[in-house]
Amino acid sequence: MPKDKHDNNGYRRNYAIMSSEDVAAGKKSHWTELEITAPVRNLSPNLWQLEFLTALFLNDNNLTRIPPDISRLTNLRHLDVSSNKLRSLPAEMGDMVTLRELLLCNNGLRNLPNELGKLFQLQKLGLSGNPLPQQILNLYSESNGTSKLLTYMLDHLEVCQRPPERQWMSLPHNHQRQSNGSFSVMCYNVLCDKYCTRQLYGYCPSWALDWEYRKVAIMKEILHYGADIVSLQEVGTEQFFHFFMPELQQHGYDGIFSAKSRARTMSEDERKHVDGCAIFFRKSKFALVKEYLTEFNQIAMANAQGSEDMLNRVMTKDNIGIAALLELKDSGYMGYGGGQQVLVSNAHIHWDPEFRDVKLIQTVMLMNELTRIMKEAVPGYQPHGGKNGTTPSKPIPVVICGDFNSLPDSGVIEFLDKGRIPVDHPDFQEMQYEGFLSRLSNGNGKNSEQCAELTHGLKLKKAYDGESQMPYTNLTYDFKGVIDYVYYSYNSLQPLGLLSSVDPEYIKSNKITGWPHPHFPSDHQALLVEFDVYGTIPRFQGFSSNSNSLPR
Repeated sequence: MPKDKHDNNGYRRNYAIMSSEDVAAGKKSHWTELEITAPVRNLSPNLWQLEFLTALFLNDNNLTRIPPDISRLTNLRHLDVSSNKLRSLPAEMGDMVTLRELLLCNNGLRNLPNELGKLFQLQKLGLSGNPLPQQILNLYSESNGTSKLLTYMLDHLEVCQRPPERQWMSLPHNHQRQSNGSFSVMCYNVLCDKYCTRQLYGYCPSWALDWEYRKVAIMKEILHYGADIVSLQEVGTEQFFHFFMPELQQHGYDGIFSAKSRARTMSEDERKHVDGCAIFFRKSKFALVKEYLTEFNQIAMANAQGSEDMLNRVMTKDNIGIAALLELKDSGYMGYGGGQQVLVSNAHIHWDPEFRDVKLIQTVMLMNELTRIMKEAVPGYQPHGGKNGTTPSKPIPVVICGDFNSLPDSGVIEFLDKGRIPVDHPDFQEMQYEGFLSRLSNGNGKNSEQCAELTHGLKLKKAYDGESQMPYTNLTYDFKGVIDYVYYSYNSLQPLGLLSSVDPEYIKSNKITGWPHPHFPSDHQALLVEFDVYGTIPRFQGFSSNSNSLPR
């Protein structure tokens, strides 16, 4: 029976030959596709140095093998090796994750390496005319067969060895200061089950995306590090009440939780799938004095007068922040520190890079709310100091955890780091927030002449300071960067140590495309910091009734 002519679905190659006049005129050639035809039996190793190639056509030759070095073509989107004499494929082809089309028709392939399952962006796979096992052919022939076959191979791919333990980094600190106790804080976006899909994380086996698998790994990680305070983002409502809270209560924790604002308008059945923020604390070390909820869309609604952007851009996002005023118990691990209080905040800021203004506005709102809480909790507290820069009453130390969805060079982080930001900062994107900004900069919730900048007086520093301590907190196929942070009051807290990043060499050597992964249950890695509390900090003494704030 004659072999079927391979059909490449109309993908035609066009080319033009430069004339001598073109060369004389200084024109340059630019090509990203290469076709090699003739009865070629062997390929030059120099071919694999052409990393700029996006398409390579090796069909209709006499090739008997494809070398592993083909994986060096990291920009390749189309590969056609049909109508050759291939009997096997190198496992390294699974590392070519940019591939959209892989044509293998009319060869002698008797099996496929499971590594091909890592080609999660592959849209077309040509396999006809190969003596492949019936199981593979059956999957391939089904509706959406390429996707099903890739999923099957990825699910059956052998998992690499476990990563080495993340190292603890001790930090230099001032031994001359009097300590009022110490405590540790974890910040962790656990990736809500609703967002953990094959469409978003196609490089991860389906069994490792399943919440029943991931929740066990997440809880194991939380308990392994045993932080005194655990701040989690993207916690599903149902999972908080039926998994996280019961499990952590068995290990001596209590906690608070609030779902994102959209849960307000949903039925009880719908609400349980909404994610939110949670703060857990070790009951043997802390007592809960008061809890707080900041709903950014509610603040936006109350401050939307004269601003369509506040209504259309900020109010439509349902992100939240929560806070817990905690008090160290006399029976704390260090044997002292009774009465010492700490304000712990946990926030999840909007994700979309196109809404930099919303991220910044939400962060400004968060800081304003924390300042308001501080004013109520500490009589006489002045965020920017009293006369001559003095502060009549020292503030309660603050720890701010969160997924701020903002890189270190963003306006959000500039505001948190420096305590100030110009009202014409580029991240506001020239949106119409003048009324809100003028009320905020005036500090009394009323319209006034707008100041040139916004400020907060919480005197914060990042616990992880720089790429050397934390090169990235979020790792996916198309994003790698620091977007999770732990901030602290540097005038009353001092970091004693940090949990280092997952070993970058492990990620590189095992060619891990991104998280989640069988060994990494979220697309974020947890941050962990130990703090020392020093100085004399006042206890909570009730709430004053005259604190100024924005309408809420």
